[in-house]
Amino acid sequence: MAPVLRVLVVDDSAVVRQGVLMLLERVPGMAVEVASDPLIARQKMKSHRPDVILLDLEMPRMDGLTFLRELMREEEPVPVVVCSGLAGPGSELAVRALQEGAVEIIAKPMLGVGDFLRESRARLLESLRNAARARARLARRTPPVKAELEPPERPTDPLLTVTTDKVVAVGASTGGTEALRQLLEPMPPDCPGLVIVQHMPEQFTSAFAKRLNQLCRIEVKEAEQGDAVRQGRALIAPGNRHLRVRRTGGHYQVEVLDGGRVSGHKPSVDVLFQSVARAAGENAVGVLLTGMGDDGADGLLVMKQAGAATIAQDEASCVVFGMPRAAIERGAVDEVLPLGAICEAVRRRARQRARAS
Repeated sequence: MAPVLRVLVVDDSAVVRQGVLMLLERVPGMAVEVASDPLIARQKMKSHRPDVILLDLEMPRMDGLTFLRELMREEEPVPVVVCSGLAGPGSELAVRALQEGAVEIIAKPMLGVGDFLRESRARLLESLRNAARARARLARRTPPVKAELEPPERPTDPLLTVTTDKVVAVGASTGGTEALRQLLEPMPPDCPGLVIVQHMPEQFTSAFAKRLNQLCRIEVKEAEQGDAVRQGRALIAPGNRHLRVRRTGGHYQVEVLDGGRVSGHKPSVDVLFQSVARAAGENAVGVLLTGMGDDGADGLLVMKQAGAATIAQDEASCVVFGMPRAAIERGAVDEVLPLGAICEAVRRRARQRARAS
């Protein structure tokens, strides 16, 4: 008999609590409790420790971000899925929550909560189950630290910026927001251009990119149609849009596309990696970071077959080892490295390809 997954819903909205309770109680193998704020949640956790918490961020008495920080200070933190509003301040707060240790984000609409929960049942269940599986990794995550060096002035005229002919393609899912910070923060302004897919709802990718842009020495932005892939820039796929790279002469640009899910996701890492294999071939480096499932594994193999260098994050530093494991099992990976070593490996691989060229 499969073990019961214990879920604690912490939300000051009675409508949300009741809707989630009714939805999850119908799922075999799930036990659900609710709390209207973190103080009540604390009391309930003393008698029944949950496997995963579904957490609102804006609540009376104690806000969700403060509660999340308290949870992450525990020796074995309970994994947290954030349920956040869609407004600008709400999306920025949700990105902060990811950097403080939350595993996933679920977007909460202002109206029609019941209909939303019914329509998003599969997404909600997947997020809760993914987070629960990630619990063994949470204690190993390092808190975000702002770079001590002041960011250098960036060129304002793109025509004056040297466009690199090297491309670094990165894919990540569960736990990837923190992994991406650790990968991008030490990148120098002359690093190769990066294109990134992070599985995240569309309402939050812009705030995520802006937050990284504040922390990093390179430019980080949500990708827009026709953006150039160039040195010192990282482009992040918008939520609910696929990202592809195409070559125009000696330069690279991105395409932001609609379409169906690929490998269960939109944006899909496989879509990005396959386009980079076609556009850049041996002039590319592919990196697959922490995440549930196997999105990116097939695409990384295509990149390797096209001559690209390929890197996967190791199990010990992953929140979830699903995506890297799938790529390793397919024979798609040249190097398996701890997260802290990947930045330098990317730069080394790009330099090797530059000398070969």
